[in-house]
Amino acid sequence: MKIAPREAYGRALVELGRENGDIVVLDADVAKASMTVLFKEAFPERFFDLGIAESDLMATGAGFAVAGKIPFVNAYANFLLGNGWEQLRLSICYANQNVKVVGHNIGASSAKDGPTHLPLEDIALARVLPGLLVLEPADAVEMGKAVRALAAYAGPAYMRVGRMPTPVVTREEDPFILGRAGILRSGADVTLIACGSMVAKALAAAAELAERGLEADVLNLHTIKPLDEEAILASARKTRAVVTAEEHSTRAGMGGAVAELLAGRYPVPVRMVGAQDIFGICASYEDIQEYFGMTSEKIVAEALIACALRDGEPGAPH
Repeated sequence: MKIAPREAYGRALVELGRENGDIVVLDADVAKASMTVLFKEAFPERFFDLGIAESDLMATGAGFAVAGKIPFVNAYANFLLGNGWEQLRLSICYANQNVKVVGHNIGASSAKDGPTHLPLEDIALARVLPGLLVLEPADAVEMGKAVRALAAYAGPAYMRVGRMPTPVVTREEDPFILGRAGILRSGADVTLIACGSMVAKALAAAAELAERGLEADVLNLHTIKPLDEEAILASARKTRAVVTAEEHSTRAGMGGAVAELLAGRYPVPVRMVGAQDIFGICASYEDIQEYFGMTSEKIVAEALIACALRDGEPGAPH
């Protein structure tokens, strides 16, 4: 079953809106794309469309937080983090305001909108800011839990929301705790760490690796900052070979965060699956993912390299 995370996001906002009158939603003229249109229809007096003005959107969100509201600020991730970064840094993070910044159409999910609309740098721009929680749920089920968790979380946060339908790989009964990775599969041969839509592909890669005689640990790293250091280190100590997978650049993204941790605490081979320091193209979602190597096949290939490097096999690539 595939469900678009943005649909779950829009429904969850409406549910929370019924429970908490302090929740307000701000949008940058993309309410239908972000699915905040559902909140607009249910609570028009608490919905604010500021037009295509992402910097103003951030600053206004900070103002609502100062007034005691819980603002969810929405726009396409590339424009929200790109145009609104200074206000995110100063008005929200430095001021420690309780603003929930939500970046939509993340990674390759804008597809045919072209390279200008493919945010492959937003995790990097977000996680560098002190005190900012960074989140990317694995699927629609987890998205609903994440929205509720963000509303209860006191402090600034950034969450990525995908546009395209993705496989549902988590269950309603699975626990969801900010800052804690989900352990979806256990194995002693290689660690696969993924976030967002790449979690399903990591599970598919783990199944293929099992057919080759390699059992993988699969971690759903829905919270990118703060990292679940305990879970990552425990898995790395068990397997001594790690592959990260994200719908983002491999430069300073989730994989970079994992590599920074392991470099300082438990150095092991780390291979990263994602966009390799390149811009996107205008194509279908599936073709763009192939172009970037955001596939289960690429995860398998990198896992084999990580294991070869760990085992010191002659000719293993570096």
